[in-house]
Amino acid sequence: MPQLNVNGKVMNYQAEPDTPLLWVIREQLGMTGTKYGCGVAQCGACTVHIDGAPVRACVLPAAAVQPSQKITTIEGLSPDGSHPLQKAWVALDVPQCGYCQSGMIMAAAALLKDKPKPTDADIDAAITNICRCGTYSRVRAAIKVAAGADAKTAGLDIIHIVKRAAA
Repeated sequence: MPQLNVNGKVMNYQAEPDTPLLWVIREQLGMTGTKYGCGVAQCGACTVHIDGAPVRACVLPAAAVQPSQKITTIEGLSPDGSHPLQKAWVALDVPQCGYCQSGMIMAAAALLKDKPKPTDADIDAAITNICRCGTYSRVRAAIKVAAGADAKTAGLDIIHIVKRAAA
């Protein structure tokens, strides 16, 4: 029986060799934090880490992952929500609907691992995930806060526009 090492645990699964890793993680292993969005590796809702690198699990066959490779899902990033990105996401109220956020956090975690103090250009290059709610400015600010920036200087300036009645 094939095996995967997910969040530090070696687990057996049964699926056709071409079954995407996403479906094995969700359907067979019961970890539903990783989401299905597009099925063509464009939106990033399915992002997991394999040996620390972000991977779009919706197009990667589970059989292509060796048991020695370490898969980390959003559930394994920090089971108690204490990862700096998870804390920044909460503090800055990043999600609206939240559907894409597990993939965003996983992509951001990989970025911060490689570049602990990312520039805006680094964030633009690494975070290619799609958020239908348009929370990109809050995502950028949360990444900067998780990297140690002050929330006020992280670039999250929300301007409320008040419509005034015509006089």
